[in-house]
Parts: sequence; structure tokens; C-alpha cells
Amino acid sequence: MRREVAIISYAQTPYEADANASREMQVLKVAREALQAAGLKQEDRYTVVTANNDYLDGRTISNMRLVEPAGAWMKNESKAEMDGAYAALYGLWRILSGDHDVALIIGESQASVYARWLPGIMMFDPTFDRQRWLLNEASAAALQARAYMNAFGISGEQVAGVAAKNLDNASLNPLAHNKLAGADAAKVLGSRMLYDPLTEMMMAPYCDGACAMVIAAGELAEKAERPVWIRGVGFAHDSYLTERTLKEMNSLRLAAEKAYAMAGISDPSSQVDLAEVHENFAHEELMAYEALGFCGKGEGGAFFDSGVTRRDGKLPVNVSGGATGANVVCATGLARIIEAAMQIRGDAEGRQVAGVKTAVATGQTGPCAQESVVFVLGGE
Repeated sequence: MRREVAIISYAQTPYEADANASREMQVLKVAREALQAAGLKQEDRYTVVTANNDYLDGRTISNMRLVEPAGAWMKNESKAEMDGAYAALYGLWRILSGDHDVALIIGESQASVYARWLPGIMMFDPTFDRQRWLLNEASAAALQARAYMNAFGISGEQVAGVAAKNLDNASLNPLAHNKLAGADAAKVLGSRMLYDPLTEMMMAPYCDGACAMVIAAGELAEKAERPVWIRGVGFAHDSYLTERTLKEMNSLRLAAEKAYAMAGISDPSSQVDLAEVHENFAHEELMAYEALGFCGKGEGGAFFDSGVTRRDGKLPVNVSGGATGANVVCATGLARIIEAAMQIRGDAEGRQVAGVKTAVATGQTGPCAQESVVFVLGGE
């Protein structure tokens, strides 16, 4: 990258089934906390990028009412109508352009006020898939899970094991919404069937919440306390659901390859200390192990069985609980970046992993990870 850019502060609300608070108040809280932690005031010069969605907010120009609570009055401001990791990417571009030195990135959603599956159905082909009402996010994910499991001999127990790991990890995260200490694969497999082979506990349920972070270049980044540097970033967009293979996450693989090349990483399994992966369903984490280069194609199940991705393993994945623990549409990927940065700075308290110097965070948008973004972060 032509400029060195660092994460210098962040803030998160608790993630809840029903926050009993407006989007505006949640955004105000995290924006204020992140700016204060960065030593910034509203009158200072910075650009603002929010991640929110017209369908989910139930209004067009959904960022319109967030201008004031986001601290964006009289500022350069816009939104990414995608996962929050893309808002971070957009803010990074603005800094790399040289037009700005500081960006405030915010992601938010309030799932408690809309029907769980209905907005997602609008993503599908309007001339066939949408009309038949057979495809939604969960049924599409079940097709993906079955294609992956059949292709590589992945078992239901391995998929359930990922969900159990993340539910147990989330029990150490005071902000997480979905948590269960001591969760095991048998309990996950015994939960209500959604679409075979996916059970309810394999899904990352939507919740309410918001998060924010400040990224900066130049003097502000250099003088920040414990800056977390963005060493590499990559993103990719795959074809529509019915026009691509579902047994692999090609968009994530391509995004990771770009991010690793920028960060100078040639062997991710040995050079990455921790990963925060956006997994809307448990099997996606197994697929992500492969796409991120932690193991070979089809080896995700065996890689998980080895114990390496557990919080006491060599390469812990989703120590925060991941999306399984807190899945706020338009904020989940941004939260993954924040959680990875917290690990590098040593701010993760009860879920802290010792010695994290390099971390990877991912975000996704679209059915079955159609679009993916990868950030590689590093400390001093």
C-alpha cells in the first residue's frame, strides 16, 4: 500500500436479540466512544462510512438518519450497503487516495424489527428463484453444506463441532448474543432441523447491535497508542448461486490470495496467529480454513479435528464466538476486524490469546459467500 494505515480505536455495543434501542442511539454510542478513544472531536476532519441496508432498515437512503449520530454532520459521508468489512475497505480506499487521513467506520442493524428471512429472499433471481420461494439464506446454505460434505467426506459431527466450539468461545465474550458454555456436537446435532443437513444451532442467528472503528494514516496513526496496522487487504466477487460451484469458497480464496500477497504472507498456516472468520453457518468455517490457506482443499474437517483452531490451539479461529456468537447484518465482518485488532492489542480480556502479532479477519455478503473481503492485521 502507498500509505501505512492503522486501526487506532474501536467500540461495540452489546449484541442482543432485542436491544430495546433505536439504530440511531446505538450508532451514537459507538461513534462517540470510538472518536473519544482516538482523541478526536466532531469538529475534527475525518470521513465517515456506514454499513446499513435499505431493505433491512425499511427505508430508502437508510444512512440519511444516521448522519448526526454518526458524527458525520458537515463531513464527507456515505454508506456501503453490504457487510461492514466492505465499509472498512471503502474507508481504507479513501485514505489511500490521499483525500483523507482519518476514517470513522460504522456497521449496524436491528434484526428485531424485520422478518428473519424475507429481506434475504430479495437477493435471488426475480424471474425464477424468488417467485418460487424455495431459496432463502438457510436453504441455499444447506445446498452449499451438502455439496461440500459430499465432495470431501465431511461429517455432520465435524460441522456440529465447529458450532459447538464457537458457542463455547462466545460464552467468554460479554458482548455476544448467542452463547453456550460447554456446548458439544451432540447438542448441536440434536437441535431443530432447518434444512438438511443444517440444524438450528449450526446457524448464526441475527441480532441487534452496532460497532465502529477509526482508521488513520500519517502522524495520527504513528502517535496512536498500540496501533494495529492494516498489512494487506483483498476482495473478490463470485458468480450467482446457480452459476458457480458450491463446494468451495472461491471468492474468499481469491480475496485471501490478494491480501496475503500485499502483506508478504506465503505460508498462512505458520505466519498467521489468529483468525476471525465471518461464518453465517458452521460449515462455512470449515470451508474458510481451506480458502484461507490454513489447510489443503477438502482438509477442513481433519484440520478442525486436529484441535488447531480451538482457542488453545496453534491457530485459534473465532475466539470471540464469530458470527455464531453475534451476527449483526451489516456489522458482522466489521466486528471480526475489531475482534482481531483487540487480540493484537491485548484488549480481549477473558478471551485473549497470548502472543497474537498477525491476525486475519474476513467478511462476506450475498448467498453462500458470493462476495468476500479479507484483512491482514499486524501490530508494531
